[in-house]
Amino acid sequence: MIELRDYQKRIVSEAVRALDNYKIAYLAMEVRTGKTLTALSAAQATGSKKVLFATTKKAIGSIESDYDKGGFTFDVTVINHESIHKAGTGFDLAIIDEAHRLGTFPKPSNRTQAIKEVCRGLPVIFLSGTPTPESYSQIYHQLYVSSYSPFGGYKNFYAFARDFVHVTQKRINGYTVNDYTDACIEDIRRFIDPFWISFTQEEAGFESEATDYKWLVPLPAASTRLISELRRNRIAKLGDSVILGDTPSKLLAKIHQIGGGTVIDEEGKSHIIDTTKAEYIKRLFKGRKIAVYYLFKAEGELLRRVFDNWTDSPETFQQEESKTFLGQLVSAREGIRLDTAEAIVFYSMAYSYLSYEQTRNRIQSRERRSPAPCCFFFSRGGIDADIYEAVTAKRDFTTAWYRKKHGGI
Repeated sequence: MIELRDYQKRIVSEAVRALDNYKIAYLAMEVRTGKTLTALSAAQATGSKKVLFATTKKAIGSIESDYDKGGFTFDVTVINHESIHKAGTGFDLAIIDEAHRLGTFPKPSNRTQAIKEVCRGLPVIFLSGTPTPESYSQIYHQLYVSSYSPFGGYKNFYAFARDFVHVTQKRINGYTVNDYTDACIEDIRRFIDPFWISFTQEEAGFESEATDYKWLVPLPAASTRLISELRRNRIAKLGDSVILGDTPSKLLAKIHQIGGGTVIDEEGKSHIIDTTKAEYIKRLFKGRKIAVYYLFKAEGELLRRVFDNWTDSPETFQQEESKTFLGQLVSAREGIRLDTAEAIVFYSMAYSYLSYEQTRNRIQSRERRSPAPCCFFFSRGGIDADIYEAVTAKRDFTTAWYRKKHGGI
């Protein structure tokens, strides 16, 4: 049986009190501080007999392992968010991992609606290391899945926004739309503070912080010409295939793809056109244990060709010394542990701050004493560096952001 740390025992007690009083406990614990064991221990302390644990697909193995090691006496169903409709019934308590994924606004996602149905009438423990990464408006639909939400008196997000959001307007693709990101944080906090339990890595005694390092990798002449032709004509030829960048967003996407050595043509076919960046990374980290993250599906195929001894299983990577982990930036950014890696390598970048922040956190743990480097490889002539600039400023990378910086595209 795993022994909880003192701070985890304290948080368990606070969570049980919150569940007794409000039927909700939100554990806003930063990554690698032990959210899973803390939540499972809180479920045990409530006397629950049958617990639902909803998480991401990649995290299921790790959570089941923690459950097995913890010696818990309740039955648990661990299921990914997208399969929640298959979970069944008869639960005493629900644990919603990576709860920020439910926070879309102004309308709830289908996933959020499905989770709400399963959680009807249940006490709920919410877990997230990044509860509101972009706006406090994201809290509404997270708590919406609970029958006991403090905002349950509002029939939908729009009603909630009238009291808790400074609604402004913004232009998207020539249209004026409402912007709901400027939430009234202090007003919202008064409602959620009674069941909100925060805990940081610093409080947990983390000694190593993730540190960013950047490399600029030259593109081969053929890729540089392809990007130049696309920028100039909005269309280019790749053998018999046509590459089209006839809108600003599509043009940026094609440039981004080419920077990683792949591109999708107008017929939807993926092409691997260059392995320069992958080969460079392989040489640079020869003999070292690294986790490599990519964005596009074709980049995953490219990396699997270049790296011989790879795995996409976090558990296998953690246990074996010679493996290289290959993970997609969205599907493998949450709920997994890669702290045995010597470095996290960003082969390419996703457009969101959330992907940047959560992926960096995969390498950290309380036990880690060595540096936690996060290595970014930018293609000369690509847009990786622009994306990095946006997300490190806690902004999502958008066409509008790019235009503002460069004066057009």
